[in-house]
Amino acid sequence: MRVRTDDEVYRVDAVWLGPPKATFPWRARYVAWGVGIVVFLLVTAVQRQIGFGFDFINTGWGFVITIALTRFITARISHERPLSSVMTMWVRELTAPREKTSGQGGAASAARIRVNPQRPRRRPKNKGAKRSATATPTPHRRQSDRRKKEVRGVRTPA
Repeated sequence: MRVRTDDEVYRVDAVWLGPPKATFPWRARYVAWGVGIVVFLLVTAVQRQIGFGFDFINTGWGFVITIALTRFITARISHERPLSSVMTMWVRELTAPREKTSGQGGAASAARIRVNPQRPRRRPKNKGAKRSATATPTPHRRQSDRRKKEVRGVRTPA
């Protein structure tokens, strides 16, 4: 069920019923006539580009396609959503940047990997020299010991 608006301004439809005393059997808004003419010209141009001739059957199908497209377009426009805003939205939707879904580059290749002709050797371990537990810590270790003694940003004497 469709509820009509109570506003007097929007209750009036901008509809052309045809010439006086010979009205059309359908109601069409003024914008529908304008959209229909433009759509018909586009449909016939596309038909000619595809290779259809200009005969009665092809022109009839052109009218049918025009009516379907015009009804589709005018169903989405109203006084609150005019044709210009719908066309602007359509153009921006088509020209918006898209996320690239295809990967760049080709198959992986090892052609650019540098290869050293000699294998790296392990460092020899000193099995006889063990560190004693009383060895003096290096300056680096003293620095880490100081960091451990810090409490809430205040240094305590070592």
